[in-house]
Amino acid sequence: MLKQKLQQKLLQKLSPQQIQMIKLLEIPTMQLEQRIKRELEENPVLEEGREEPDSDIGPDEDPAADDKDRDNEEFSLEDYIEDDDLPSYKTASRNYSKDDKREEIPFSTGSTFHEFLEAQLGLRKLDENQHALAAYLIGNLDEDGYLRRELESIVDDLAFSLNITTTEEELLELLRIIQDFDPVGVGARDLRECLLLQIRTKDQELPEIALATKIIRHHFDEFTKKHYEKIKNKLGISDEDLKGAIDEILKLNPRPGSSFSDPLNKDSIAIVPDFILENNDGEFQISLNSRNTPELRLSKTYSEMLHSYASGKEKQTQEQKEAITFVKQKLDSAKWFIDAIRQRQNTLMITMNAIIEYQHDYFIEGDETLLKPMILKDIADRTGLDISTISRVANSKYIQTHFGIFPLKYFFSEGLQTESGEEVSSREIKKILFECIEKEEKRKPLTDDKLASILQEKGYHIARRTVAKYREQLNIPVARMRKEL
Repeated sequence: MLKQKLQQKLLQKLSPQQIQMIKLLEIPTMQLEQRIKRELEENPVLEEGREEPDSDIGPDEDPAADDKDRDNEEFSLEDYIEDDDLPSYKTASRNYSKDDKREEIPFSTGSTFHEFLEAQLGLRKLDENQHALAAYLIGNLDEDGYLRRELESIVDDLAFSLNITTTEEELLELLRIIQDFDPVGVGARDLRECLLLQIRTKDQELPEIALATKIIRHHFDEFTKKHYEKIKNKLGISDEDLKGAIDEILKLNPRPGSSFSDPLNKDSIAIVPDFILENNDGEFQISLNSRNTPELRLSKTYSEMLHSYASGKEKQTQEQKEAITFVKQKLDSAKWFIDAIRQRQNTLMITMNAIIEYQHDYFIEGDETLLKPMILKDIADRTGLDISTISRVANSKYIQTHFGIFPLKYFFSEGLQTESGEEVSSREIKKILFECIEKEEKRKPLTDDKLASILQEKGYHIARRTVAKYREQLNIPVARMRKEL
């Protein structure tokens, strides 16, 4: 049996405008420029430029006369002075503002890693079917130059997707051809094969090269696990012989594809800072990087159109009413977008000023040890903003300082207490760990237990598992993998 009843619920829902505001707050400066351009394309009421005060023309003033005066002012006696008579400082322009827009013209030429391999494939004498199979193999290589798939799977793919019948033996023969290409080591199916492809191009008559080849071919597992004693006992060699062979192995490139570099192919991405911090004798001046962000205003033409249509309500046709509705919607949307951009800038500045104030000592010198423990809640309490808002501001944003460019997330860290009760940043602990590992004896590297003991001697009470966590965050391997001869 169906029943109808009324029920009141208090729900918290975000409006479409609030959702758009959140998205605007999250995106960095580079994406903001694209977002503004998209809004300019979609909304005809929105224009680039500053809001100009209205200039009313009096009844006795003639605009045409003003135009004539301006035309006359465009030409003067100075136009006929020879350029050679002018001082150089009047014609040279070197006073660029920090907000001037500087754009790099991207290269339209260049070749990728796979195109480079396909170009070498064209120099080999292969029939049409072999060329198609070899090109398919090249297409399956990853950016490091490895073939991560089994040849059996590639045979099945060729049969089902391209209706090409082949065998593993034929593909292996073509793979051997690809493995002769530059860079050396490309086309390998694992690290061991990659190193063997590279070591075989060296002079095998040299004892260290011959020993390195033997280690890679027959004792690769022991080498990767750094079980050097087992290798010495099996091969009956000295420490010096093993060290010479390992030095040769370490010269090889485990990622041959990453070594490919085309000077015409510019794929590096420059970081554009969202904030610019200037230090004037201890006084900080923070500004938003608005170099590529255009200023916005409402279209005067559409505003006047709406005013003229609205003033004659009795004479409005159905088409005019629809036009008024359309223009009003676009006008409201443009006003909201301009306000949202201003609110975004205001929120960013409030948050960044709070971070600088909190980490004042660090920003003076840039010394990492001066970083205070700081979490999102600390800045939220100072600014009166929500923690989620601070998180969105810190996400994907960068600041340019006099000692480098840093992501905002860099300044947030956990805190630990020393024996004296002083609270220190986890970054200071990581720096001490890094220095200890840098100075350790490589024949007997420090274990996590030993590192924890060193930190406790320095007054930092920290558990071994926490040392292991910080070490992993620093991308430092365990002691056994850091061992050297």
